[in-house]
Amino acid sequence: MAKIISDLLYTDDDEWLRVEGEEGVIGITDYAQDSLSDIVYLELPEAGEQYEKGESFGVIESVKAAADLYMPVSGEVIAVNEDLMDEPEVVNEDPYGNAWMVRIKFANPDELDELMDAEAYQEFDQARS
Repeated sequence: MAKIISDLLYTDDDEWLRVEGEEGVIGITDYAQDSLSDIVYLELPEAGEQYEKGESFGVIESVKAAADLYMPVSGEVIAVNEDLMDEPEVVNEDPYGNAWMVRIKFANPDELDELMDAEAYQEFDQARS
């Protein structure tokens, strides 16, 4: 069973979002990193770029597959975890901690209501297995 953190919000594309006031921190879930297997490459945006909810903000590649990363809510990227460019394997080791990918400033905080809480994500996760 994939690890799910209770105070995060989730998408059905397996991104997580931690709300910190007017900002959010985004990464991929334990389920996603486990499904992809060994992460070997990440392509992340530059700070200052704007994204709409659902838009691809980067690419993650593993030994098995490549996948787009999708923005859970609309916003402006205000920080990027540059360390992941040199050490993409951290995504496998610590998906909810050191492997955060981007920090954004929310453009429309109401969109947060459309994301799943941990309980809903757990049900979603169980339904697909």
